[in-house]
Amino acid sequence: MKTANRKRWVDIPLARKVLIAVGSISVLLLLIDSLLYFQVNRIIRRMDTVYSSNVNMTGLSESLDTVQDDLYSYLSVNSSDALEEYYRSEQAYRNLLGSLNLEITSNPAKLLERKIRRMSNTYLALAEDAVTAKRGRNVEKYKTLYDETQNLYGYINSYIEELNSQQFRNNSSSYQTLREALTYLEVSSMVIMTVMMGISIAILFLLTKEMIVPLTNLAETAKLVGQGNFSVKMPETDSRDEVGIVTRAFNTMVKSLEEYIIRTKESMEKEQQMMEKELLMENHLKEAQLRYLQSQINPHFLFNSLNAGAQLAMMEDAEKTCVFVEKMADFFRYNVKKGMGDASLSEEIEAVENYVYILNVRFAGDIHYTKNIDKRVLDVRVPSMILQPIVENAVNHGIRNIEREGTIHLEVQKDGGNIVISVKDNGKGMSPERIEEVLSGHAGDGEEQSDSTGIGMNNVISRLELYYDRKNLMEIYSEGEDKGTEVILTIPQTREGDETDVQDHAG
Repeated sequence: MKTANRKRWVDIPLARKVLIAVGSISVLLLLIDSLLYFQVNRIIRRMDTVYSSNVNMTGLSESLDTVQDDLYSYLSVNSSDALEEYYRSEQAYRNLLGSLNLEITSNPAKLLERKIRRMSNTYLALAEDAVTAKRGRNVEKYKTLYDETQNLYGYINSYIEELNSQQFRNNSSSYQTLREALTYLEVSSMVIMTVMMGISIAILFLLTKEMIVPLTNLAETAKLVGQGNFSVKMPETDSRDEVGIVTRAFNTMVKSLEEYIIRTKESMEKEQQMMEKELLMENHLKEAQLRYLQSQINPHFLFNSLNAGAQLAMMEDAEKTCVFVEKMADFFRYNVKKGMGDASLSEEIEAVENYVYILNVRFAGDIHYTKNIDKRVLDVRVPSMILQPIVENAVNHGIRNIEREGTIHLEVQKDGGNIVISVKDNGKGMSPERIEEVLSGHAGDGEEQSDSTGIGMNNVISRLELYYDRKNLMEIYSEGEDKGTEVILTIPQTREGDETDVQDHAG
């Protein structure tokens, strides 16, 4: 049962796991806050009740004073306004008396309330008789009745003060108890909230660890694979969340890459052996140099490109992935097939287009590529893999990492007996010193070598000179920083010795 629960948990997507954890913690905290709120509110209401009795007694005493004063004013002045004020205060006092106890009980406070209420009723009756006597002009009677009300007034006030004092003592004791309860509640709430915070942090830590650790291991493993170690793998997992899916896909990719690299190495070893035998037999030094330069392929570019294809397979549909793989296959097929000979300009242009497509898949379509080709020269033979390295150099050293959109424009035109090929970009530009270094063969490949096909500008210049037996076939122009660069190749339409061959073939 425990195993089944574990499997169900690891199969839950990561976003839902986070939502469940955060939601559970939030609900629990809400419940605790609600409980603490109701407890504090209950204690506050009890504290209000404790002191309301003292407030009521104070109000009762003040109301009695008002009745006595208004009675005296009426008996002294005998005006309708004074009589009206008396009746108003007398009614208010009666309303306050309604809250006092009338039942017989053993509670001292309740007994005092009963005495106050009974004496107050007697007091109000005498006061009413005095008012009646006043209105009847019976001076002697209302004076006597007023004296009696004055005496009762004193007794009632003394009982009210006694009751007020007694209630204050009781309320003080109750207040202390409530204060202790409130203090205990404060401490308890702090302890509970601290424990809850600890539990919440622990849950989030475990959840984060469950997600981060596999991803960290994946990153470290990918780093090793990038360094050429294809024997490493991620631990096998049966989870169906995003981490499990990525892990299984990564292991599959590494296995495929390992098999591909093994086959490539075997093929390259066989080709190398054949080249050595051919060099020994034919003893053609220039052709041997040409073929050696053309056989260079950087495995890092291969790995990064195939890695982009694997990511595309995971994120997009199979149709786009099929197109990408076809472009990759065409590109590397051309590299391997034509790496030891020449090719047509049409094939060279197609290799450039495949290369640009691969880069746009890897870097989200950041490269804008245009072309202007004279169709009359598409069948002309040229050294293979000379245009793609120039475009690659324009991407790596020109338009990569610029803020504006990068553009590459390829133009091939016939100019008399020559063919003029132009590769122009809108990138960083080149200084005159850097142009001189490149053309002289002293530039070096730079740090981008690890993310390239491995065929640099020096390689292109050397192979052009070997192929046509001429120098100064390449020119580079740049107006300055951030103004782009243009590389121009001016090559013969035919090599020396090829014209005869062409004529013989035509015949």
